[in-house]
Amino acid sequence: MTPIHEEAAPARQGASAGVPVDEPAQPDRIRRPADAIRFAASVVGLAAVMLLVSIAQETTHGLHTDIAEGAAHAPRLLLSLATLVSSFGVLAVPIAFGIERLFHKDGMRVAIALLAAVIAFGLTVGLDDLVVRGAPGGVLDSLIWGGTETAPVHTDIAPVIAFVSAVGMAGRARWQAATWTMIGLAALTGLTASYASVAALAATYFLGRAIGHGTLYVVGTPNPRPPGRAVVAALERLGLRPKRAARLDEPADGAEETRRYGVVLAPRPLDGRGARLPVGRGAHGDWDLELHVLDRDQQTAGLLYRVWRLLRLRATTTGRALRSLRRSLEQESLMAYAVDAAGVRTPRLIGTSEVGTEAALLAYEHVPGRRLADLDDEEVTDDLLTDVWRQFRALQEGRLAHRRLQDGAVLVGDDGSAYITDLRAGEIAAGDLALRLDLAQILTTLALRAGPERAVRTAVAVLGEEALAAAVPLLQRVALSRTTRTALRHDRDLLTRIREQIVRLKPETEVAPARLERFRPRTIFSIVALSVAAYIVIPQVASLDLGTMTATASWQWVLVALGAAALTYVAAALMLMGFVPERLPLWRTVLAQLAASFVKLVAPAAVGGVAVNTRYVQRSGVRPGLAVASVGASQLVGLVTHILLLILFGFLTGSTAKATQDLAPSRTVVIAVLSLGLLAGLALTVPRVRREVTTRLKSMFSGVVPRLVDVLQSPKKLSTGMGGTLLLTVAFVLCLDASIRAFGGSLPITTVVVVFLTANALGSAAPTPGGLGAVEGALTLALTISGLSAETATSAVLLYRLLTLWLPVLPGWGAFTYLQRKEAL
Repeated sequence: MTPIHEEAAPARQGASAGVPVDEPAQPDRIRRPADAIRFAASVVGLAAVMLLVSIAQETTHGLHTDIAEGAAHAPRLLLSLATLVSSFGVLAVPIAFGIERLFHKDGMRVAIALLAAVIAFGLTVGLDDLVVRGAPGGVLDSLIWGGTETAPVHTDIAPVIAFVSAVGMAGRARWQAATWTMIGLAALTGLTASYASVAALAATYFLGRAIGHGTLYVVGTPNPRPPGRAVVAALERLGLRPKRAARLDEPADGAEETRRYGVVLAPRPLDGRGARLPVGRGAHGDWDLELHVLDRDQQTAGLLYRVWRLLRLRATTTGRALRSLRRSLEQESLMAYAVDAAGVRTPRLIGTSEVGTEAALLAYEHVPGRRLADLDDEEVTDDLLTDVWRQFRALQEGRLAHRRLQDGAVLVGDDGSAYITDLRAGEIAAGDLALRLDLAQILTTLALRAGPERAVRTAVAVLGEEALAAAVPLLQRVALSRTTRTALRHDRDLLTRIREQIVRLKPETEVAPARLERFRPRTIFSIVALSVAAYIVIPQVASLDLGTMTATASWQWVLVALGAAALTYVAAALMLMGFVPERLPLWRTVLAQLAASFVKLVAPAAVGGVAVNTRYVQRSGVRPGLAVASVGASQLVGLVTHILLLILFGFLTGSTAKATQDLAPSRTVVIAVLSLGLLAGLALTVPRVRREVTTRLKSMFSGVVPRLVDVLQSPKKLSTGMGGTLLLTVAFVLCLDASIRAFGGSLPITTVVVVFLTANALGSAAPTPGGLGAVEGALTLALTISGLSAETATSAVLLYRLLTLWLPVLPGWGAFTYLQRKEAL
């Protein structure tokens, strides 16, 4: 290989200038992902500055004062010199750079940068002269910048920062140093002259960057990617003479990470061992070399996804989120040599070279063949699978992690041999976890093509049972590549079938999934939901005088509400006992329901109770499948009963004049039901939502119908289950009604039933523990609409939730601990 360096042999551009390159025409301008990411980051920075100054005004004012006092002690001559240099240089240096770019025929980028500067200038002038002066003491003045003596943004340097951000100075260190030095001196001048505060300068920086990169992304940057002719010409730096070339891959909306070219050399050169380079016969002709071109702007393709994976997964499961062009080139080169040294069959790397300042190439020996993804099913033979596993075993023995072992990374040569390609994400001296992740990935890849049985059988013959068993805990969707996860949507139980094949060979295999995630997306969703719930609940509590509320409460009704709340646990126990054909003791079943109230604080309301009851029924001697079916039957009957009661009492409430005046449910209930039905119908038109709902319903209610048939054969069990279901609703309604009466309120019982059923449905659907926030908000709103005052409604809801959610926590924890000690949970 010839390393990349500035002293490489001079390229004979004239010899290669006429080399024909067959490739599609490239667009004149492109929208780079990097510009969108930098724009978003600048907007976030600007928002952070505004937020920080808004909540820390005294700190920023003090910082500005300290700087002003420090500048007063600086030598006057030095400050005057800095002012003189910056006032001239802050414009002169960018202008000089723009002229230099014009001489290099880069006028389009200069024009875009000038547009960004004009936009920045107009915006900053508008902020300084119109907004603040038009509204003195307004939010920009008082919250952000702290006084009318300073400007919101620095008008002199904001356009310059926008120009510099848009024109692009990457790789030109001297120009960058000169430009940012002038900008820094101009900022210092603004501080010493009290023209701009520290916060204003920080906001000016982020605003200028946002305008520059935003303009560049909207308009599109001149395409910096070198054309095929420039790429082929760079081969002469490696001492190679190209004769003709062609693009091998099809562009994918500019989203590809590499470009591939096939090249014919003339005459055939000698390689480093004194042998002629072979000529491959591929679908595009006879190629000697295959070039992989890395573009600088494509290094950020998929950056947000990689950052998300980096944050979500543990550090050892992911590679670097972002690498420079040089780092990517070095990593792939090192991996190519390491793979070849490990005895893995892979295209030989001939050399690497820079292609201008925006790209680099890797020249591989061309191997004629097709990707595994392009083979017909009958061509994926056991011999081919065995050969793939042998190459993989050599990778593992060399401690080399590929990280992208999907079907596009396996090349099947015309001679039927398997080659490992696509090494750009690889890692040398890899840890055990990275190697096991590679095993899980290639196992899933081959199972998608050949089926789990053949993939496992051929793997065992090469790797052995022990090595294959190590992949079972890592056979998780989150551990696989994005392409593989997309393919798994069409075969959702594939990973389960792979595990079953391995466990059948080695029954003592550890099947518990390994913990790869730092957190799950539902955790973030729950945190957001809890924050919203706190935003709803805390103001309600803060607006109440708890002392007055306690003193004015009717304790007789509070005791009634407490008794009704206690009755709910007996009702829930009867409901569960009725739908389990096997005998369950009443007292212990009541304790299980009390334990479920403790679990509600760490899980959504609809999830915690189901999990505890299922576990309790299993521990009572019922087989797992029947236990899930029994709990599912009780949930299904409860859901149907809930809907029927809501419809019935909604009709009854709407038929009375009193209720019509209070809640008008004949219209409100109908509108709410129709709206929910419309939303549900629209959601079910989305295939992914429909599949998810179907899967969840099948898993929840599979086996429910046979279980219900068993219950129907026993009138005693049926009456117990239905009686418990109705008693549960009655107890909750009585608790809510008593809570209302405890504070002097009164509503028709039919209205209270409708309010409870609606709020309970929302609480079950909410992802927050115990439906926190959703239940309180729904109950308070419904009771207020029904005619209660806001104070009475809020007090009643807080008492109701205290008795049904918070008060049972400590007894629930005791019941949970007791049942665990007795091995009943």
